[in-house]
Amino acid sequence: MAPPAQSQRSPSPSQPSGKGEVSDLKSQLRQLAGSRAPGIDDSKRELFKKVISYMTVGIDVSSLFGEMVMCSATSDIVLKKMCYLYVGNYAKVNPDLALLTINFLQRDCKDEDPMIRGLALRSLCSLRVANLVEYLVGPLGSGLKDNNNYVRTVAVMGVLKLYHISASTCVDADFPAMLKHSMLNDSDAQVVANCLSALQEIWSSEASSSEEASREREALLSKPVVYYFLNRIKEFSEWAQCLVLELVGKYVPSETSEIFDIMNLLEDRLQHANGAVVLATIKVFLQLTLSMTDVHQQVYERIKAPLLTLVSSGSPEQSYAVLSHLHLLVMRAPFIFSSDYKHFYCQYNEPSYVKKLKLEMLTAVANESNTYEIVTELCEYAANVDIPIARESIRAVGKIALQQYDVNAIVDRLLQFLEMEKDYVTAEALVLVKDLLRKYPQWSQDCIAVVGNISSKNIQEPKAKAALIWMLGEYSQDMHDAPYILESLIENWEDEHSAEVRLHLLTAVMKCFFKRPPETQKALGAALAAGLADFHQDVHDRALFYYRLLQYNVSVAQRVVDPPKQAVSVFADTQSSEIKDRIFDEFNSLSVVYQKPSYMFTDKEHRGPFEFSDELGHLSIGAESTASSQMLSELAISSVTGHASQSSLAIDDLLGLGLPVAPAPAPSPPLLKLNSKAVLDPGTFQQKWRQLPISLSQEYSVSPRGVAALTAPQALLRHMQGHSIHCIASGGQSPNYKFFFFAQKAEESSTFLVECIINTSSAKAQIKIKADDQSASEAFSTLFQSALSEFGLP
Repeated sequence: MAPPAQSQRSPSPSQPSGKGEVSDLKSQLRQLAGSRAPGIDDSKRELFKKVISYMTVGIDVSSLFGEMVMCSATSDIVLKKMCYLYVGNYAKVNPDLALLTINFLQRDCKDEDPMIRGLALRSLCSLRVANLVEYLVGPLGSGLKDNNNYVRTVAVMGVLKLYHISASTCVDADFPAMLKHSMLNDSDAQVVANCLSALQEIWSSEASSSEEASREREALLSKPVVYYFLNRIKEFSEWAQCLVLELVGKYVPSETSEIFDIMNLLEDRLQHANGAVVLATIKVFLQLTLSMTDVHQQVYERIKAPLLTLVSSGSPEQSYAVLSHLHLLVMRAPFIFSSDYKHFYCQYNEPSYVKKLKLEMLTAVANESNTYEIVTELCEYAANVDIPIARESIRAVGKIALQQYDVNAIVDRLLQFLEMEKDYVTAEALVLVKDLLRKYPQWSQDCIAVVGNISSKNIQEPKAKAALIWMLGEYSQDMHDAPYILESLIENWEDEHSAEVRLHLLTAVMKCFFKRPPETQKALGAALAAGLADFHQDVHDRALFYYRLLQYNVSVAQRVVDPPKQAVSVFADTQSSEIKDRIFDEFNSLSVVYQKPSYMFTDKEHRGPFEFSDELGHLSIGAESTASSQMLSELAISSVTGHASQSSLAIDDLLGLGLPVAPAPAPSPPLLKLNSKAVLDPGTFQQKWRQLPISLSQEYSVSPRGVAALTAPQALLRHMQGHSIHCIASGGQSPNYKFFFFAQKAEESSTFLVECIINTSSAKAQIKIKADDQSASEAFSTLFQSALSEFGLP
């Protein structure tokens, strides 16, 4: 039987079918290298295009290097460009081949055509081969003195490339001084701008080791130099204008009159069509007038119109960047923008990220005169098909109410939201009603009347359910069914996965017990029993605390758990004023867009575990005491769980009220034993961290001794390794430290991954746990918290 015929598949015209085609190209290039026949350049173009296309898709055509160089002897600029592209690509990986290009590139640097001279000089400087720097000095010196501005522009950037290849060669050839002369005397604005950019980089790098470079860097900020650039700023390109404005922003005027002179010179830059130029100019205005309060406020008025114009023009991405800066200014001076609130109304075709930012700005500019219009607009967004925006709009309404603007009307609007048949609207409204009642207890009657009609079975979101439970406990005397609703929730304790809800449920049933004891006795006993059996450490601790408090004295327990209501006057801000000021100092940068200082997304400790794991090689920690520490850890966990089970046995006679015996709590989970010699490489950690879901996300308190002991990350690393919890990455500085830990079960290869962020100011640790075995996450969390609580103990 004959074998089946193979399908004939023609090779792609853009890829060679094998080494034979590259060999054919080589022979064709060699034939054309010395030919002067008519139309030879067209033939070369076709071959060069093939070579570049092969190179682009990753095919090695370095064997054609010699032939490509020989074919470069032409006056055709297109051929020259393709040849320079080829040479630059293979010179980096083949320094020996790069030597072959020196002669023809140096020859082209002296060509009559300035375009070829510039391209050749750029390609020569782009070789970036250290042993060829001696060949760059001559062409660069000639290029800086060339009559054509394009060649001079390329030469200036070539000097910077030379500096990065060999700083000593660049300085010894006196190129910085030549750049300074060109910067102050060249007639072409682009050459001047390139000189400024190159000198800033060179002198900044040299300033640490050279006093002369330090003086020269300071001289850039002298009055004559700054005014020289300001007087020529209209000649520069948009990029160069931003560079000059950045320099001006660092200049410190010696007199008040200078401030006004600079602002007068830059006044027309506020009308520029390019958003980057406008933002850079605004930064100069704001920084110059920081110490002049009245003038600073006038600057806000002046820059308002240009910013609002930029927001309404351009792409959504540009609008978002400008809006982010406008948002920062609105947060600092909301009264100045309060009359322009309609500019922040959302358009139907805007992306969600733009709408969300506008909602924050509407919240910020709300005052007595515009609250009604803003709230009316926000209520329209509550019915938006974009659910995240609908949620944000409801939150915005609540934030305005908390600012004490038109509270009566806003409370009515929120109560209307509760009656809407949309789960997410009801959930957000419940959270806001809870906050409003904390600040305005006088509205409890109106709110409770509506909240009482909401079934807890229809609320699925943890925060909303927690808010409803809080109201059931706080106002149980006004809600007839409160004890029975709480009792039904306690019966479904095992089905409630949110620790936040279980914590609120414990507190609510305690409050309800103090107000309506006969109806709540059974529910309270069941809640405490379930809480003591709970695997979540915070839930267990709170239940144990409440039980012991009731056992000690009921009156004391009531004063602790259910004190007289006091209105909350101020809610905590999410960002400290220090961080906001830091972001303002970094105006016209990504810090404003990200709404966080640059150190939070550029420093190593904020880049995640895999950007700086190589730094942990020196953190070799001895494991002499591993076994004893492991034993102590197990004993500590054993004592905690044992104490919990014993305490729960006394529930049957809670306060002597004759309560029925509560069911015994579920048995404690078996102790988790960890492998003290666990090993995990950063690559595997990274892969697992990306793939595994978060099992637990919790906040722990760090003891005062632990905070005092955290003078450096190594102290905690050694302590945790003593508990068989190993660190793969760490970083940060006071008050924020970040750690990534891993641990493995002793009897199997199941792994636990932990992200731990410790703030020493608040003495809190934010923990995220991921695990191969999700069912063991609670037990590992208990062990981790136990180890962390022992940190700093003698």
